[in-house]
Formats: sequence, C-alpha cells, structure tokens
Amino acid sequence: MAAVLGSSALASNAAPTGAAEVEKPVVVLVHGAFADGSAWNKVIPLLQKEGLKVVSVQNPLTSLADDVAATRRALDMQTGPVVLVGHSWGGAVITEAGQHERVKSLVYVAAFAPSKGQSVAGLSKDYPVPSGFAHIIADKEGFLTLSSEGIANHLAQDLPVEETRLMAATQGPVRGKNFEEEVSDAAWKTKPSWYIISEQDRMIQPDLQKAMATKISAHVVSLAAGHTPQLSQPAEVAKVILAATTDLSK
Repeated sequence: MAAVLGSSALASNAAPTGAAEVEKPVVVLVHGAFADGSAWNKVIPLLQKEGLKVVSVQNPLTSLADDVAATRRALDMQTGPVVLVGHSWGGAVITEAGQHERVKSLVYVAAFAPSKGQSVAGLSKDYPVPSGFAHIIADKEGFLTLSSEGIANHLAQDLPVEETRLMAATQGPVRGKNFEEEVSDAAWKTKPSWYIISEQDRMIQPDLQKAMATKISAHVVSLAAGHTPQLSQPAEVAKVILAATTDLSK
C-alpha cells in the first residue's frame, strides 16, 4: 500500500509537461502474430534518433479484443498526436484501435487492413494460401506457432539464421480463432494511411497487400522484402513512419 501511495504522490507532484513536448508526435508500434514487441527493435532506435517518443505494445495475442485493449491502454498514456503502426496481424488491431482520438495517422507494414465487419480470414479467402501457412503448428488449446523452418524460410527468409533462431525461440503464440474475429470499425476510413508492401512475402500474399493498400487509399512504398521488413530493412520502414509523423505538422 505504501508503495502505491508513494507512486500516487509522485504522480500528483510531477511537473507539468511543456506545451511543445505535449504536441510532439508519438509513434506507437503494434506487432503481429508469432512475435512480441521486440519485433521493432531495429526501427525504434532510428525513430528515437530523430527525437521521437516510441512505444512498442505487447499484444497478448489472445483475441482481437484483448490486443485492441492493450493498444488502447498504450494510446491512453500518450499526450501528443500519435502515428499508429501495425505489422501483419497488428494491422487488424490498429484498424480498430486507430479510432482513438490521439491517433492522427496509420502505417501498415505488410499488414492486414480489414473493412468494418470483416475478419482477417474473410479478407484472405479469395487469395492463394501463402507457403508459410504449411508450417503453422497448433497446440491442444488452439494457439498457433511457426516451426523453425517456417520462420527461417517463410516468415523471415531474408534474415540471417542467427536472427531467425532467436525469433523462433521468442515467438508469441497466437490464438487461431483471432483470425476469424471481425473488426468493429475501420480507422483508415477517416485517417490518412501509409502502406509498406513486402514484394517477397510468404505469409500475406503481395497481391492482397496491394489490394488492401489501394482500398484504404494509402501512400504506398514497395520493398523487395519478406514478411518482416522492419527487421530486414529497418531504415526503409523508419523512413515511411517518419513521413507519417512529418505529415502531422503540415
């Protein structure tokens, strides 16, 4: 109790934040399935070097609602305008969570961008099953992981083996039913969006990515990358995020 009261006292006595700091853009990063917040570790320093505050959400991956709630909690903590970034499954999360009043723009990184009332499964049904899906393993509770081969040769085939081994060891299991859950709203309808297409993606068909980017009227950047360009080409991904933050000041 004393520790809690002490924290409250510190919060109440904290100096007010300056106006200039309050208005500085914040980048909130949302990871996808088979990952955690460390998926952004190569991008975060590049954004921080530009003087931006960066927050990487830790999605529980237990449901769409749970991941949206985790992202909203991170958004609630911010005081400035937010650029909300999602990778892969994280795109579905930011599509719904992006309705938050702090969010001013969205960046999709090889990510799903469903419409209102649409699920990831529904979004993908008219496209060939990506090769990486053959390497998904389900446990008895319906949570999914990727095999080591799936990560090395399909999720991140453009990364060194040392990195893919680490990704396999630290991946976040995702509840399979998540992909059947529909988003309740689509923030891209009212907020400017950017989309990074991974041309060599083996987890989300590149043609589907192109169709989604067109649907949401996004500023599009195409990279010769696998499904994790934030790890294989972090500087290029950071450039797109910085463009979205710069656009806020116009």
